[in-house]
Amino acid sequence: MFSEGQQLTVGDLFPTFTLQGVNPANELTEVFLTGLDPNFPDKDPDIWNVIYFYPKDFTFICPTEIAAMDILINDANVIGISGDNEFCKQAWRNVNGMIREINHTLAADTGLYLSNELGIVDHDNGVCLRATFIVDPDGTIQHVSVNALDTGRNAQEILRTLQALKAGGLTGCEWNPGDEFVA
Repeated sequence: MFSEGQQLTVGDLFPTFTLQGVNPANELTEVFLTGLDPNFPDKDPDIWNVIYFYPKDFTFICPTEIAAMDILINDANVIGISGDNEFCKQAWRNVNGMIREINHTLAADTGLYLSNELGIVDHDNGVCLRATFIVDPDGTIQHVSVNALDTGRNAQEILRTLQALKAGGLTGCEWNPGDEFVA
């Protein structure tokens, strides 16, 4: 049912990639991890990436997640990925009011090559699972979560997790920015 490859996890390097996609202006663009691509002229040593995968464009749960992921854009470079091509994403943004105005990039993992490398493919359905990766400025995976196809994610919890990872201390359950570290 699921990918036969081993899922990448915390401590692994996130694979380098270049995909086609659509930017926040809904224009076709190349997509890669910000700050880690050698062609990126203004490498920011402090930039984090949140890469989330969703099964298909033109579905019902996916736009709710995609719209919610915009809360992350002030804290990380955010990329949403599915196996549908970039033209499908562009058309979907044009007709779906929930995602028309999103402020992050959607990328096309056509052929599910990146998804297979990450170990997050549901082969029975021919789609990637609902996976989220938080990647530090060095390209190391610091968080992974994977949901079943019918279960949406909570973008607020992803943001809280990202902020806790960036805080660099011992963060307890339900830690939020401004809270004390665990002693």
